[in-house]
Amino acid sequence: MSIKSCERIEKNTIELKLSADAAAFADSIAKAYAKNKGKYNAPGFRRGKAPKSLIEKMYGEKVFYEDALEILYPRLYEEAVTESNIKPVDTPYDVDVPEIGKDGVEITLKVTVEPEVEVKKYKGLTAKKEAVKVTGAEVNAEIDKALEQNARTLTIDDRAVKSGDTVIIDFEGFVDEAAFEGGKGENHSLEIGSNSFIPGFEDAIIGHKTGEEFDVNVPFPTEYHEKKLAGKEAVFKVKLHEIKVKELPVLDEEFVKDVSEFNTVEEYKKDIKANILERKEKAAKEAFDDAVIDALCENVVAEIPDIMIEKSIDENIGDFEYRLKMQGLSIDMYLQYIGMDMPKLREQYKEKAEKQVKLRLALMKIAELEKIEANEDDKNKEIEKYAKAYGMDAEKIKKSIPVLDLENDIIRQKAMELVINKAVASKPAAKETEKKAQSPADSTKEEKKPVKKTVKATAVSVKEKQKKESSASSAKKTQSNKEKKAPVKKTTEDKNKNV
Repeated sequence: MSIKSCERIEKNTIELKLSADAAAFADSIAKAYAKNKGKYNAPGFRRGKAPKSLIEKMYGEKVFYEDALEILYPRLYEEAVTESNIKPVDTPYDVDVPEIGKDGVEITLKVTVEPEVEVKKYKGLTAKKEAVKVTGAEVNAEIDKALEQNARTLTIDDRAVKSGDTVIIDFEGFVDEAAFEGGKGENHSLEIGSNSFIPGFEDAIIGHKTGEEFDVNVPFPTEYHEKKLAGKEAVFKVKLHEIKVKELPVLDEEFVKDVSEFNTVEEYKKDIKANILERKEKAAKEAFDDAVIDALCENVVAEIPDIMIEKSIDENIGDFEYRLKMQGLSIDMYLQYIGMDMPKLREQYKEKAEKQVKLRLALMKIAELEKIEANEDDKNKEIEKYAKAYGMDAEKIKKSIPVLDLENDIIRQKAMELVINKAVASKPAAKETEKKAQSPADSTKEEKKPVKKTVKATAVSVKEKQKKESSASSAKKTQSNKEKKAPVKKTTEDKNKNV
């Protein structure tokens, strides 16, 4: 078997002319006969027992040609790819068989290949890197979160509702004296000032006391999502069951011992500061790495085939669809919710996909120039890393991952490390530019962000307030102090000490 010709007919298109001699084709015919002889009937023979020559005489000498070609072609093509050292990016097309017979077979085909790549510069790339520091305000913010999480809730019955209180209410809304869907709730917990309900509703509860029943007259916003209610005057019948307030614990040694492994407030603050510093340094490093990647991509010259971009888009959407599935959603549900179709979503991913393809090509070119390889130790370490990350047996992972894919992943990682290690960090501009809001397709690195389930809001709800509360990084205990008496919260002046 051999390549008769390998010609670049377009920038990224190769035309191959392959041939197999009589012996190779005869061998494939024999394999085709062994595989398919049971399909043919011959007088005097049980099914599958008729000799090849008899079947050929009865059904024609070309009876096994098609099956033989299916056996021969994949091997012939694979050998041609290896021999010609081309890098196909898609399956061959315009496959033709101009000659086939006892003397052998000839096959012509076209295939799209990776483009020729030039990396103008990859050492000494310059990117901005933020100088990292931790302020006392940042430490105080983490402490406030810990205090908030360990606050106890008290029921108040000796005063009226104030902003910041949480109330337990029954309510039912009416428009034109008729109740409307989603306008009723019982024992509903509402934080006054959270703006969870339509404007004016929460303010109207202020000043009322436990046990009172009253009407709240408010208009729905003109831009309200439920068109039938938009701009309409509404009356809500409200019954106030409870008024609750949070009482924060004191920042003292007792609190510190309860929520962390430390004994003093000073130790606790130092640990919080160290953890904030670690997070910010990690974020600065990631931002620097991303900026280096951008700089590298700007130095890549290549005419990338469309099919490579399309396949990268497919991979990104596949990953996004998987994350949606983990949250109990489908891609169709997501698209319906955001009012988008698949072509538009693919278009959103196009820029990211182009960058990913360009980066992969650049890293493989750098690896070629720098003679970077993946040895057995590298492969074993990578497999162990996968095994640990996914909680699987290393041997099973080793069998499931194609060797070439594993090697290429390692090679690209090494090339990326070289580029970043050789990059030069510059000081950022004095004035930071405002960050743009990201769509799911904005980042070159695949982001494993969970997708939030959307809960249908009641008709009176304008938005669900999302509280992003995290405990202080050093806190290892999460038990609240609800059973402990929590005196007055320490002042910010107290907390600023020893930071």
